Amino acid sequence: MGDKAVLGLVVHPSNDVSESVTTVVNVAARVGARVVARPDDAARLGLFALEEPDFVEKVDFVFSLGGDGTMLGAMRLMAGRPTPILGVNHGNLGFLIETSPAELPAALERLMAGEFSLEPHSALAVGDVLAFNDVVVTAATAWTSVALDLKLNGVKHGYFRCDAVVVCTPTGSTAYNYAAGGPIISPSVTAIGLTPVAPMSGISRPLVLGGTEIITLRGAAPSRVSLDGADTVTIDENTDLTVQLRPNAVNVVRFDRAAHERRTRVKLSLLDLPLRPDQLIELVPEHLRERVLKHQP
Repeated sequence: MGDKAVLGLVVHPSNDVSESVTTVVNVAARVGARVVARPDDAARLGLFALEEPDFVEKVDFVFSLGGDGTMLGAMRLMAGRPTPILGVNHGNLGFLIETSPAELPAALERLMAGEFSLEPHSALAVGDVLAFNDVVVTAATAWTSVALDLKLNGVKHGYFRCDAVVVCTPTGSTAYNYAAGGPIISPSVTAIGLTPVAPMSGISRPLVLGGTEIITLRGAAPSRVSLDGADTVTIDENTDLTVQLRPNAVNVVRFDRAAHERRTRVKLSLLDLPLRPDQLIELVPEHLRERVLKHQP
């Protein structure tokens, strides 16, 4: 990041992100960079506006100011480009997020010094639309089960009859897939998760598939398809829905992979991932650990 760099902001639609916006704008002014946003966000934040196609084409760095939903939106926006994306947490848990508003000034200094790495993320492709977490298929008619035939690489592999079918990336395995009883998949594995929600008949167990598998789902009735909970389409009866993994679709900024993994372990523990008390202590930052241990009985 330096002179003439264009810094793009993707922001939560309602949360107060002013602290981080001010931080980015002040650093940009110091180094001669320009801060831009898409028209609606720019009007709200008092920034220079770029229409979405120009934003995608011209920004050199993207800052996602929000939670995981905002980060997923930024990732879908920049998919297929090498542009680094840094998540700043103005949301809740933030599994995808790298830094907090308080840590942002130091993070910007590290960006300018080139002290960061890029973590590629895979996406699920449904036609031209991408999902970085999951593709969820339900019946088009509310409160009814969905029945879907499954093919892998064109070969029939049975059927699902359940409330929903979740197809997920390793990143998305800790979202709806996890809540539905599916496996947590390491981001180091190129794989796809396939989990039935409340199965009634047919395939009743989660599947972990190779990253090159071509998944085809077909229902005898119309179905509703949600991509990352953002884009929703309806598929007609007897129509194939094809899902494939698109590797290295976007680049996320990481400063310290080990620190990110420790934070993720804390967040997973909030989702009831079993950890012993001594393991939980290990997750407490060192400068706080001694204080915590003093209060142990």
